[in-house]
Amino acid sequence: MSVASAHWMWIAMVCLLALACVLPFFVSNYRVFQFTSAYIYAIALLGLNMLTGYNGQISLGHGAFFAIGAYTTAILIDQFHWNYVATIPVAALLCLIGGFLFGLPALRLEGHFLALATLALALATPQLLKYKAFEHWTGGVQGIVINKPDAPFGLPLNPDQWLYFLCLAFMIVMFWIAWNLLRGRIGRAMVAIRDQPTAAATMGINTALYKSLTFGVSALYTGIAGSLSAIVVQFVAPDSFGSFLSITLLVGVVVGGLASLSGAIYGALFVQFIHNISEEISKAAPWAIYGIFLIGFMYLMPTGIAGFLRLIWHRLVLREPRRR
Repeated sequence: MSVASAHWMWIAMVCLLALACVLPFFVSNYRVFQFTSAYIYAIALLGLNMLTGYNGQISLGHGAFFAIGAYTTAILIDQFHWNYVATIPVAALLCLIGGFLFGLPALRLEGHFLALATLALALATPQLLKYKAFEHWTGGVQGIVINKPDAPFGLPLNPDQWLYFLCLAFMIVMFWIAWNLLRGRIGRAMVAIRDQPTAAATMGINTALYKSLTFGVSALYTGIAGSLSAIVVQFVAPDSFGSFLSITLLVGVVVGGLASLSGAIYGALFVQFIHNISEEISKAAPWAIYGIFLIGFMYLMPTGIAGFLRLIWHRLVLREPRRR
């Protein structure tokens, strides 16, 4: 990236951050909730993008880790009366361990075989949450209801605004961690395993360890998103974490742009708002409209929204010739 490109990119990021900070004071609480949910999805999509886009492992089961993070927070708040912020690291740790352990047997699977194995995890999770032996903890089919926290330290914010800034802060921190992780040795090893696994192993990269760790870190990000989602929505139930959630996360990654940090934000906005727009266009067949939007995005932007915007940026703003 040229110096001019980096300079303009930093200016754009500062302007977007400033806009995000003033946004909740000029829109309704419902819109604040929508943008908060988009930030939560962005964290989950970032974790899945690290696994799929940067490491080449396809997962259709990340909804399960989203559920683990959400239920961990809900149970600790409901049963043990923990502070809601203190539950987030616990959810992250459990998902890290669970993702790493699941990644070990998945090392023998690649491509669509791995996708089917992770899909089985997504299908089994809601049934396990409904299992009678766990009803005391999970609430069974009724789920768990928790209270919405107020802003601490006497801040002049209503609960929706406070949760908006909390999720925005977590998103910024998680993106910063991912940026540092991917631009270093670990990130280069992940990409090498994705592109040339045999050559990577020949160069001394422990492919088994890196693939399992990537799965674990990806699950950690998704678990944090699930934990924040439980705090914001104030309710968890098994049917909220079905296989459709996992498919939605993968759709967001592809639409936003594979192997792109900014693609997680674009994909999150797509996941959060396109369905609502589809319902406004047609209440009788919203999913048909959603499908048309999805096909249109994939036809017009085959490299995702991030790739399309990057091309526009270089062609129109920086006036650099298109690389063949």
